[in-house]
Amino acid sequence: MQRLNKNHGGYFGETLELDRFWRDLAQAGRDFDWRVEHFHQTAKFNFLALRRRPLVADARPIAHRIYISTGIHGDEPAGPLAALRLMQANQWPANAEIILHPCLNPTGFSLNRRDNGQGIDLNRDYLDLQSAEVRAHTAWLAQQPLFELCLCLHEDWEAHGFYVYELNPDRQPSLAEAIIAGVVKVCPIDQSAMIEGRAASGGIIRPNLDPLSRPQWPEAFWLLTHKTRLSYTLEAPSDFPLTIRVNALVHGVNAALACRLLSSS
Repeated sequence: MQRLNKNHGGYFGETLELDRFWRDLAQAGRDFDWRVEHFHQTAKFNFLALRRRPLVADARPIAHRIYISTGIHGDEPAGPLAALRLMQANQWPANAEIILHPCLNPTGFSLNRRDNGQGIDLNRDYLDLQSAEVRAHTAWLAQQPLFELCLCLHEDWEAHGFYVYELNPDRQPSLAEAIIAGVVKVCPIDQSAMIEGRAASGGIIRPNLDPLSRPQWPEAFWLLTHKTRLSYTLEAPSDFPLTIRVNALVHGVNAALACRLLSSS
């Protein structure tokens, strides 16, 4: 697995073919009975939330509610493609409800840039809520029940390999090692002692922070403050081939779900 060595000062890799992505996503939704909810709309795009109910048919409350999001940066195509791959594989835990946002920034993908059409980094806007997209997203989220686990899928064009951020203030059983163990089969792990200015070990970053002390919030901070107590941001290395990055995110999600549902069963 060799680096491409093409990302110098930014991302210069593959782009997301939006039309094909939407077609394939709609087909997977129909094939596997996902419910589609529209939480925002522009002249060009509908912003979608997808919901897959548990396959276990009984009257008990939902045992597990899992939130997955991706596509908040328009220069990170591996996340939406991983979400599509997961939908097509349809290997979700039978007793879990899955809430999936497959592309939070379609405008950014249409422009092949990180930000939205107004130049706002949506993943820094979850405190100030300057963008219409994030205002709509948080309003939709506010109407949802609590999530047992949140997974945010990303890429990092500077990374030497895959890594993961863990936000786990209550010190629940960690999923980070299981995620790394799942991903290392298909993608190198970033073994740097410092990643993005934070101490790391074995590709795991566990920041000791209070979201209220930060002037800008990513999506994960809003989720941790309002909807969950366990959040992981999965970062695939953009300077590797797209197939490797997609596989890394797919394996990371599957490992997290298997570990969490096993530990809480």
